[in-house]
Amino acid sequence: MRVRRSYAAGSLLAAAAIVLSGCANNAATEGGGQPTASGTAGFDINKVQKDDALAGQVPDAVKSDGKIVIGTDPTYEPSEFKEGGKIVGFDVDLMTAVAKKLGLTAEFQESKFENILPSLGSKYELGVSSFTDSKEREKTVDFVTYFAAGTAWAATDKAFDPDDACGKKVSVQTGTVQQTADLPARQKKCKDAGKAAIDVLPYDDQAEATNAVVVGKAQAMLADLPVVVAAVRKTNGQLFRVGENYDTAPYGIAVAKDAGTLKDALLGAVKALIADGTYKAVLDKWAVADGAISDPRINGATS
Repeated sequence: MRVRRSYAAGSLLAAAAIVLSGCANNAATEGGGQPTASGTAGFDINKVQKDDALAGQVPDAVKSDGKIVIGTDPTYEPSEFKEGGKIVGFDVDLMTAVAKKLGLTAEFQESKFENILPSLGSKYELGVSSFTDSKEREKTVDFVTYFAAGTAWAATDKAFDPDDACGKKVSVQTGTVQQTADLPARQKKCKDAGKAAIDVLPYDDQAEATNAVVVGKAQAMLADLPVVVAAVRKTNGQLFRVGENYDTAPYGIAVAKDAGTLKDALLGAVKALIADGTYKAVLDKWAVADGAISDPRINGATS
């Protein structure tokens, strides 16, 4: 799926199949992935320097092997996705820079989205996969915020109204806040109004959720704004953004509750990258600068 050009429906499905058969994990390259048509050149990982004070906040158990292992679901372009067998995206570039600021190498390992948070502290040291920092998730893990994204919808029919989705087929990626919070709230409104329920079609892979709309299995999809923007661009006029963006909320780097000062080191690294311009360069590269924040926080959920 994560190829840099627009495709007809059949090619989109073929591309998705190729990615699903790809390798399971990769260590991020020193260049943080090659610039693609998704963005422009400008981010240079070689300009990122280690901060000894911040590196000193990283627990010995994490830094002893010189790397930080990050669980991610690479099916969410432009945040994290596969290209040429490697996991790339703006999350990948940013975390590669964060790791280097802490004197570490970022190693990204592929996982299903819903398996990442339960595996923190055992299989993964961090979870970075466009996680929305929410009060509910903060009950079990900590977050360091680094981006802001709202929800958007796309459909093949420009006249589709997200506020009138009762009785319609809607695709969504499994485990996202769109599936676990947004759609259930909309279902309740349909029921209260005596209307037919939304026919929710969940997919493990966001590309499959997008393809479902392109090929007519679903009438619309909803996802985070950067993902919808990328999907609309790739489908070359087959999908349209519909309705308004809403529910802007922070993305967060997920950390186990018992990880000590790791979250403090991460917060300091993100702040340092914002201050030295690296953060802006990464977001500009991937055309997601609209989601930039200036005040990263530990557990900054708004709801």
